[in-house]
Amino acid sequence: MRIITISRQFGSGGRELGKRLAGKLGWDYYDKQIIETLADDHKLDAEYVKKLLSSHGWQNMQLTYKNSFSHLMFNPGIRTELLVREREILHEIARVGNDCVIVGRDADVILQEEKPFRIFVCADINARLARCMKYENERERDLRLSEQEILRNIRRIDRNRNRTREVLTGKRRGDGSAFDLTVNTTNWAIPALCEALSDFSLRYFEG
Repeated sequence: MRIITISRQFGSGGRELGKRLAGKLGWDYYDKQIIETLADDHKLDAEYVKKLLSSHGWQNMQLTYKNSFSHLMFNPGIRTELLVREREILHEIARVGNDCVIVGRDADVILQEEKPFRIFVCADINARLARCMKYENERERDLRLSEQEILRNIRRIDRNRNRTREVLTGKRRGDGSAFDLTVNTTNWAIPALCEALSDFSLRYFEG
């Protein structure tokens, strides 16, 4: 079984890259499906589950990866249940045994024993803002966020993801040793980048 995990900065295009990469390789793809499974399991709205997990329930814990979940089990609550169940779902995906691409969900850490190809996707702040603005312009006008609101979201989400990375690995997000490949999408068109990355990924698993 070959697993590629995509960790990313918000607005870097990591989700699009992961989806295109899975399609190019003909592998299973997991992203929103994990949230939907969690929502179904707990009979909750998927958007509500997404918001709960995005707030990263463990971000204030002074814990290491080894004792995080044992601690969580003794602190019941819906966010805790979702975090634990999310971990179980990722292991279930691994047990299926199909080659797959998983975006987010800290899968690179949770499935580290499966030796996934761990990719981190980043971009400069202007490129990230431009990508987010593009999506906002596709929404109804009265629902669109301003540029400043988007910037605040980018910084908030980055802080949460960075905190989670530190809790799970003891390393900062900027520490490249936590990943096998870092991809800067700033000056790339995602489809063209996917072509190069698909070949690189296959070569990685041949090594």
